[in-house]
Amino acid sequence: MKNKFFWVFAFLLMMLGIAGFLAFYLPNSTIPIPANANLESFAKCLASKGATMYGAKWCPHCLREKGNFGESFKYISYVECPDNIQLCTEKGITGYPTWIFGDGKILEGEQGLSKLSSESGCPLESK
Repeated sequence: MKNKFFWVFAFLLMMLGIAGFLAFYLPNSTIPIPANANLESFAKCLASKGATMYGAKWCPHCLREKGNFGESFKYISYVECPDNIQLCTEKGITGYPTWIFGDGKILEGEQGLSKLSSESGCPLESK
């Protein structure tokens, strides 16, 4: 009986490990981003809509979200939650990344540029 329990537990642990791997390493969005997208214009549009990204430097989803913007991420309002615990708690941040827009819309989790574009109304224009 103990041997059977061990194998069931080992199998469940292995499945949990595979699910965790897939959650961290598969891309979040399958919609391609235009190769010549004007990310600076897009980031500035998000800023004009009052968008703020709340995250943590150790969060792999946050790193991918930031990386999608390249150098243009400097235009995004960003709060590093481990350094601003009180603010993130007041905003109700429970996971990273979380986007909060000026109109109160909240998007939790890694969004990708296409989803941010459709949710915000900011176009991913060509250069």
